[in-house]
Amino acid sequence: MFAFAAFGQRNLFAATGSGAKGLARRLAMEAAARRRHPGAAGGPGAQPGASFLQARHSSVKADEAAGTAPFHLDLWFYFTLQNWVLDFGRPIAMLVFPLEWFPLNKPSVGDYFHMAYNIITPFLLLQRDISELPWWLRCIITFIMGASIHLVGDSVNHRLIFSGYQNHLSVRENPIIKNLKPETLIDSFELLYYYDEYLGHSMWYIPFFLILFMYFSGCFTPTKAENSMPGAALLLVVPSGLYYWYLVTEGQIFILFIFTSFAMLALVLHQKRKRLFLDSNGLFLFYSFALTLLLVALWVAWLWNDPVLRKKYPGVIYVPEPWAFYTLHVSSQH
Repeated sequence: MFAFAAFGQRNLFAATGSGAKGLARRLAMEAAARRRHPGAAGGPGAQPGASFLQARHSSVKADEAAGTAPFHLDLWFYFTLQNWVLDFGRPIAMLVFPLEWFPLNKPSVGDYFHMAYNIITPFLLLQRDISELPWWLRCIITFIMGASIHLVGDSVNHRLIFSGYQNHLSVRENPIIKNLKPETLIDSFELLYYYDEYLGHSMWYIPFFLILFMYFSGCFTPTKAENSMPGAALLLVVPSGLYYWYLVTEGQIFILFIFTSFAMLALVLHQKRKRLFLDSNGLFLFYSFALTLLLVALWVAWLWNDPVLRKKYPGVIYVPEPWAFYTLHVSSQH
Protein backbone atom coordinates (compact mmCIF):
# COMPACT_ATOMS: atom_id res chain seq x y z
CA MET A 1 0.00 0.00 0.00
CA PHE A 2 2.82 2.44 0.91
CA ALA A 3 4.59 1.56 -2.34
CA PHE A 4 1.39 2.30 -4.28
CA ALA A 5 1.02 5.68 -2.53
CA ALA A 6 4.62 6.54 -3.26
CA PHE A 7 4.13 5.57 -6.92
CA GLY A 8 1.07 7.81 -7.16
CA GLN A 9 2.93 10.69 -5.53
CA ARG A 10 5.81 10.26 -7.94
CA ASN A 11 3.41 10.41 -10.87
CA LEU A 12 1.83 13.55 -9.45
CA PHE A 13 5.16 15.35 -9.28
CA ALA A 14 6.04 14.13 -12.75
CA ALA A 15 2.81 15.53 -14.14
CA THR A 16 3.11 18.96 -12.49
CA GLY A 17 6.83 19.55 -12.74
CA SER A 18 9.74 18.48 -10.62
CA GLY A 19 10.02 19.16 -6.91
CA ALA A 20 8.56 22.11 -5.08
CA LYS A 21 8.34 24.33 -8.16
CA GLY A 22 5.91 22.00 -9.89
CA LEU A 23 3.77 21.63 -6.77
CA ALA A 24 3.63 25.40 -6.25
CA ARG A 25 2.61 25.89 -9.87
CA ARG A 26 -0.20 23.32 -9.49
CA LEU A 27 -1.51 24.95 -6.32
CA ALA A 28 -1.49 28.34 -8.03
CA MET A 29 -3.49 26.95 -10.95
CA GLU A 30 -6.07 25.43 -8.58
CA ALA A 31 -6.38 28.72 -6.67
CA ALA A 32 -7.00 30.59 -9.93
CA ALA A 33 -9.63 28.06 -10.93
CA ARG A 34 -11.41 28.49 -7.59
CA ARG A 35 -11.46 32.26 -8.08
CA ARG A 36 -13.06 31.81 -11.50
CA HIS A 37 -15.62 29.24 -10.16
CA PRO A 38 -16.21 29.95 -6.45
CA GLY A 39 -18.50 26.95 -5.96
CA ALA A 40 -16.30 24.35 -7.67
CA ALA A 41 -13.78 21.86 -6.27
CA GLY A 42 -14.42 22.66 -2.65
CA GLY A 43 -13.70 26.41 -2.93
CA PRO A 44 -15.01 29.10 -0.57
CA GLY A 45 -18.39 29.17 -2.27
CA ALA A 46 -18.83 25.40 -2.21
CA GLN A 47 -21.64 24.05 -0.11
CA PRO A 48 -20.77 21.51 2.58
CA GLY A 49 -21.38 17.92 1.54
CA ALA A 50 -21.32 18.69 -2.19
CA SER A 51 -22.44 15.67 -4.16
CA PHE A 52 -20.68 13.83 -6.98
CA LEU A 53 -23.10 15.33 -9.48
CA GLN A 54 -22.24 18.85 -8.31
CA ALA A 55 -18.56 18.10 -8.70
CA ARG A 56 -19.21 16.69 -12.16
CA HIS A 57 -21.14 19.72 -13.35
CA SER A 58 -18.54 22.14 -11.94
CA SER A 59 -16.25 21.26 -14.84
CA VAL A 60 -18.43 22.89 -17.51
CA LYS A 61 -17.14 25.82 -19.48
CA ALA A 62 -17.30 29.28 -17.95
CA ASP A 63 -19.72 30.62 -20.53
CA GLU A 64 -22.06 27.66 -19.97
CA ALA A 65 -21.85 27.93 -16.19
CA ALA A 66 -22.80 31.61 -16.34
CA GLY A 67 -25.94 30.94 -18.34
CA THR A 68 -29.09 28.93 -17.62
CA ALA A 69 -28.89 25.16 -17.97
CA PRO A 70 -30.72 24.02 -21.11
CA PHE A 71 -34.07 22.33 -20.67
CA HIS A 72 -33.78 18.63 -21.51
CA LEU A 73 -36.93 18.48 -23.61
CA ASP A 74 -36.24 15.00 -24.96
CA LEU A 75 -35.76 13.52 -21.47
CA TRP A 76 -38.86 15.01 -19.88
CA PHE A 77 -41.04 14.55 -22.97
CA TYR A 78 -40.28 10.82 -23.25
CA PHE A 79 -40.51 10.38 -19.49
CA THR A 80 -43.93 12.06 -19.33
CA LEU A 81 -45.13 10.22 -22.42
CA GLN A 82 -44.22 6.78 -21.10
CA ASN A 83 -45.73 7.58 -17.69
CA TRP A 84 -49.07 8.50 -19.23
CA VAL A 85 -49.17 5.81 -21.90
CA LEU A 86 -47.65 2.81 -20.11
CA ASP A 87 -48.62 3.47 -16.49
CA PHE A 88 -51.75 5.64 -16.44
CA GLY A 89 -52.89 4.22 -19.78
CA ARG A 90 -52.53 0.61 -18.66
CA PRO A 91 -55.98 0.27 -16.99
CA ILE A 92 -57.53 2.23 -19.87
CA ALA A 93 -56.01 -0.23 -22.34
CA MET A 94 -57.48 -3.07 -20.30
CA LEU A 95 -60.90 -1.46 -20.64
CA VAL A 96 -60.50 -1.15 -24.41
CA PHE A 97 -59.10 -4.68 -24.70
CA PRO A 98 -60.86 -6.64 -21.92
CA LEU A 99 -59.15 -9.50 -20.17
CA GLU A 100 -61.74 -11.88 -21.59
CA TRP A 101 -60.33 -11.34 -25.07
CA PHE A 102 -57.06 -13.06 -24.15
CA PRO A 103 -56.28 -16.56 -22.88
CA LEU A 104 -56.19 -16.43 -19.10
CA ASN A 105 -52.94 -18.39 -19.05
CA LYS A 106 -51.11 -15.80 -21.20
CA PRO A 107 -50.26 -12.12 -20.60
CA SER A 108 -52.86 -9.48 -21.47
CA VAL A 109 -52.43 -6.01 -22.98
CA GLY A 110 -52.09 -4.53 -19.49
CA ASP A 111 -49.29 -6.99 -18.67
CA TYR A 112 -47.34 -5.99 -21.77
CA PHE A 113 -47.79 -2.31 -20.87
CA HIS A 114 -46.43 -3.09 -17.40
CA MET A 115 -43.40 -4.96 -18.80
CA ALA A 116 -42.59 -2.13 -21.19
CA TYR A 117 -42.80 0.41 -18.36
CA ASN A 118 -40.45 -1.59 -16.14
CA ILE A 119 -37.85 -1.93 -18.91
CA ILE A 120 -38.00 1.59 -20.38
CA THR A 121 -38.00 3.54 -17.10
CA PRO A 122 -34.45 2.53 -16.01
CA PHE A 123 -33.06 3.61 -19.38
CA LEU A 124 -34.76 6.99 -19.13
CA LEU A 125 -33.56 7.52 -15.57
CA LEU A 126 -29.96 6.61 -16.38
CA GLN A 127 -29.36 8.91 -19.30
CA ARG A 128 -31.15 11.15 -21.75
CA ASP A 129 -29.91 9.35 -24.86
CA ILE A 130 -30.46 5.60 -24.52
CA SER A 131 -28.23 4.93 -27.54
CA GLU A 132 -25.23 6.22 -25.57
CA LEU A 133 -25.57 3.56 -22.89
CA PRO A 134 -23.01 0.75 -23.19
CA TRP A 135 -24.42 -2.54 -24.43
CA TRP A 136 -23.45 -4.37 -21.24
CA LEU A 137 -25.48 -1.95 -19.13
CA ARG A 138 -28.53 -2.62 -21.28
CA CYS A 139 -27.95 -6.36 -20.81
CA ILE A 140 -27.67 -5.93 -17.05
CA ILE A 141 -30.98 -4.03 -16.87
CA THR A 142 -32.73 -6.76 -18.87
CA PHE A 143 -31.00 -9.42 -16.74
CA ILE A 144 -32.30 -7.85 -13.51
CA MET A 145 -35.80 -7.62 -14.94
CA GLY A 146 -35.83 -11.28 -15.97
CA ALA A 147 -34.31 -12.46 -12.69
CA SER A 148 -36.98 -10.53 -10.77
CA ILE A 149 -39.78 -12.17 -12.75
CA HIS A 150 -38.20 -15.58 -12.20
CA LEU A 151 -37.82 -14.89 -8.47
CA VAL A 152 -41.57 -14.48 -7.98
CA GLY A 153 -42.53 -17.56 -9.99
CA ASP A 154 -39.81 -19.75 -8.49
CA SER A 155 -40.64 -18.70 -4.94
CA VAL A 156 -44.31 -19.62 -5.37
CA ASN A 157 -43.39 -22.87 -7.15
CA HIS A 158 -41.16 -24.04 -4.30
CA ARG A 159 -43.97 -23.51 -1.82
CA LEU A 160 -46.39 -25.42 -4.03
CA ILE A 161 -44.06 -28.42 -3.81
CA PHE A 162 -44.71 -28.59 -0.06
CA SER A 163 -48.42 -28.77 -0.86
CA GLY A 164 -47.97 -31.73 -3.20
CA TYR A 165 -47.11 -30.08 -6.52
CA GLN A 166 -45.12 -32.46 -8.75
CA ASN A 167 -42.58 -30.91 -11.11
CA HIS A 168 -42.54 -33.92 -13.43
CA LEU A 169 -46.18 -33.26 -14.37
CA SER A 170 -47.61 -30.35 -16.32
CA VAL A 171 -49.59 -27.68 -14.49
CA ARG A 172 -52.99 -29.05 -15.50
CA GLU A 173 -52.05 -32.66 -14.70
CA ASN A 174 -50.97 -31.93 -11.13
CA PRO A 175 -53.41 -33.42 -8.59
CA ILE A 176 -53.50 -30.29 -6.43
CA ILE A 177 -54.16 -28.08 -9.46
CA LYS A 178 -56.63 -29.97 -11.64
CA ASN A 179 -59.24 -30.15 -8.86
CA LEU A 180 -59.29 -26.38 -8.27
CA LYS A 181 -62.62 -24.59 -8.47
CA PRO A 182 -63.34 -22.49 -10.41
CA GLU A 183 -61.30 -23.88 -13.28
CA THR A 184 -60.06 -20.42 -14.23
CA LEU A 185 -57.66 -20.69 -11.28
CA ILE A 186 -55.76 -23.29 -13.32
CA ASP A 187 -55.19 -20.67 -16.00
CA SER A 188 -53.71 -18.37 -13.37
CA PHE A 189 -51.18 -21.02 -12.36
CA GLU A 190 -50.31 -21.63 -15.99
CA LEU A 191 -49.72 -17.90 -16.38
CA LEU A 192 -47.40 -18.00 -13.38
CA TYR A 193 -45.55 -20.93 -14.97
CA TYR A 194 -45.21 -18.94 -18.21
CA TYR A 195 -43.67 -15.97 -16.38
CA ASP A 196 -41.30 -18.25 -14.48
CA GLU A 197 -40.13 -20.71 -17.12
CA TYR A 198 -40.39 -18.78 -20.39
CA LEU A 199 -40.42 -15.00 -20.04
CA GLY A 200 -38.27 -14.84 -16.91
CA HIS A 201 -35.70 -17.33 -18.20
CA SER A 202 -35.42 -15.60 -21.58
CA MET A 203 -34.85 -12.14 -20.11
CA TRP A 204 -32.49 -13.60 -17.52
CA TYR A 205 -30.26 -15.95 -19.50
CA ILE A 206 -30.00 -14.30 -22.93
CA PRO A 207 -28.18 -11.19 -21.62
CA PHE A 208 -26.24 -13.37 -19.17
CA PHE A 209 -24.76 -15.58 -21.90
CA LEU A 210 -24.26 -12.58 -24.17
CA ILE A 211 -22.11 -10.91 -21.51
CA LEU A 212 -20.17 -14.15 -21.00
CA PHE A 213 -19.50 -14.42 -24.74
CA MET A 214 -18.37 -10.81 -25.02
CA TYR A 215 -16.06 -11.36 -22.07
CA PHE A 216 -14.74 -14.50 -23.77
CA SER A 217 -14.06 -12.55 -26.97
CA GLY A 218 -11.57 -10.40 -25.07
CA CYS A 219 -9.63 -13.35 -23.66
CA PHE A 220 -7.13 -13.74 -26.52
CA THR A 221 -3.43 -13.01 -26.46
CA PRO A 222 -0.63 -13.25 -29.06
CA THR A 223 1.65 -14.87 -26.47
CA LYS A 224 1.28 -18.63 -26.50
CA ALA A 225 3.19 -18.89 -23.21
CA GLU A 226 0.11 -17.44 -21.47
CA ASN A 227 -1.98 -20.28 -22.90
CA SER A 228 -1.99 -22.17 -19.60
CA MET A 229 -4.17 -22.37 -16.51
CA PRO A 230 -3.01 -22.08 -12.90
CA GLY A 231 -3.85 -24.81 -10.42
CA ALA A 232 -6.64 -22.78 -8.82
CA ALA A 233 -8.36 -22.44 -12.19
CA LEU A 234 -8.16 -26.17 -12.81
CA LEU A 235 -9.80 -26.84 -9.45
CA LEU A 236 -12.62 -24.42 -10.26
CA VAL A 237 -13.45 -26.00 -13.63
CA VAL A 238 -15.41 -28.89 -12.07
CA PRO A 239 -17.74 -26.82 -9.82
CA SER A 240 -18.12 -24.23 -12.58
CA GLY A 241 -19.06 -26.81 -15.21
CA LEU A 242 -21.40 -28.52 -12.75
CA TYR A 243 -23.19 -25.25 -12.06
CA TYR A 244 -23.67 -24.52 -15.76
CA TRP A 245 -25.05 -28.05 -16.14
CA TYR A 246 -27.68 -27.22 -13.53
CA LEU A 247 -28.34 -23.88 -15.21
CA VAL A 248 -28.87 -25.48 -18.63
CA THR A 249 -31.03 -28.36 -17.44
CA GLU A 250 -33.14 -26.65 -14.78
CA GLY A 251 -33.45 -23.43 -16.78
CA GLN A 252 -34.31 -25.32 -20.01
CA ILE A 253 -31.90 -23.19 -22.03
CA PHE A 254 -30.02 -25.90 -23.92
CA ILE A 255 -30.50 -24.18 -27.29
CA LEU A 256 -29.10 -20.90 -25.96
CA PHE A 257 -26.19 -22.73 -24.35
CA ILE A 258 -25.30 -24.78 -27.42
CA PHE A 259 -25.40 -21.71 -29.67
CA THR A 260 -23.11 -19.87 -27.25
CA SER A 261 -20.74 -22.84 -27.17
CA PHE A 262 -20.59 -23.06 -30.96
CA ALA A 263 -20.00 -19.31 -31.17
CA MET A 264 -17.11 -19.64 -28.71
CA LEU A 265 -15.61 -22.52 -30.69
CA ALA A 266 -15.96 -20.61 -33.97
CA LEU A 267 -14.27 -17.59 -32.40
CA VAL A 268 -11.37 -19.74 -31.17
CA LEU A 269 -10.82 -21.17 -34.66
CA HIS A 270 -11.07 -17.71 -36.21
CA GLN A 271 -8.59 -16.18 -33.80
CA LYS A 272 -6.22 -19.09 -34.23
CA ARG A 273 -5.77 -18.08 -37.87
CA LYS A 274 -4.58 -14.71 -36.60
CA ARG A 275 -2.15 -16.47 -34.23
CA LEU A 276 -4.12 -15.39 -31.19
CA PHE A 277 -4.54 -17.81 -28.31
CA LEU A 278 -6.85 -18.05 -25.31
CA ASP A 279 -5.47 -16.78 -22.01
CA SER A 280 -6.13 -18.50 -18.69
CA ASN A 281 -9.55 -16.83 -18.26
CA GLY A 282 -10.70 -17.85 -21.72
CA LEU A 283 -9.47 -21.40 -21.20
CA PHE A 284 -11.31 -21.61 -17.89
CA LEU A 285 -14.60 -20.55 -19.48
CA PHE A 286 -14.06 -22.78 -22.52
CA TYR A 287 -13.28 -25.88 -20.42
CA SER A 288 -16.22 -25.14 -18.11
CA PHE A 289 -18.60 -25.08 -21.08
CA ALA A 290 -17.03 -28.24 -22.51
CA LEU A 291 -17.54 -30.05 -19.20
CA THR A 292 -21.12 -28.77 -19.07
CA LEU A 293 -21.83 -30.15 -22.54
CA LEU A 294 -20.44 -33.55 -21.49
CA LEU A 295 -22.55 -33.59 -18.30
CA VAL A 296 -25.72 -32.65 -20.21
CA ALA A 297 -25.07 -35.44 -22.72
CA LEU A 298 -24.62 -37.99 -19.92
CA TRP A 299 -27.73 -36.71 -18.15
CA VAL A 300 -29.89 -37.03 -21.26
CA ALA A 301 -28.49 -40.48 -22.09
CA TRP A 302 -29.23 -41.70 -18.55
CA LEU A 303 -32.89 -40.57 -18.66
CA TRP A 304 -33.46 -41.21 -22.35
CA ASN A 305 -36.03 -43.98 -21.88
CA ASP A 306 -37.91 -42.49 -18.91
CA PRO A 307 -41.59 -42.54 -20.04
CA VAL A 308 -42.87 -39.99 -17.52
CA LEU A 309 -40.18 -37.40 -18.24
CA ARG A 310 -40.54 -38.05 -21.96
CA LYS A 311 -44.19 -37.03 -21.65
CA LYS A 312 -43.28 -33.90 -19.68
CA TYR A 313 -40.61 -32.83 -22.21
CA PRO A 314 -41.87 -33.75 -25.69
CA GLY A 315 -40.18 -32.66 -28.87
CA VAL A 316 -36.75 -32.98 -30.42
CA ILE A 317 -34.88 -31.27 -27.57
CA TYR A 318 -35.19 -33.58 -24.57
CA VAL A 319 -33.39 -32.22 -21.50
CA PRO A 320 -35.19 -33.14 -18.24
CA GLU A 321 -35.05 -30.80 -15.27
CA PRO A 322 -33.27 -32.03 -12.12
CA TRP A 323 -36.19 -30.94 -9.93
CA ALA A 324 -38.58 -32.94 -12.08
CA PHE A 325 -36.33 -35.98 -11.65
CA TYR A 326 -36.26 -35.32 -7.90
CA THR A 327 -40.04 -35.18 -7.44
CA LEU A 328 -40.50 -38.24 -9.64
CA HIS A 329 -37.81 -40.62 -8.40
CA VAL A 330 -36.60 -39.28 -5.03
CA SER A 331 -39.28 -37.46 -3.07
CA SER A 332 -42.02 -39.90 -4.15
CA GLN A 333 -40.13 -42.74 -2.46
CA HIS A 334 -40.09 -41.05 0.95
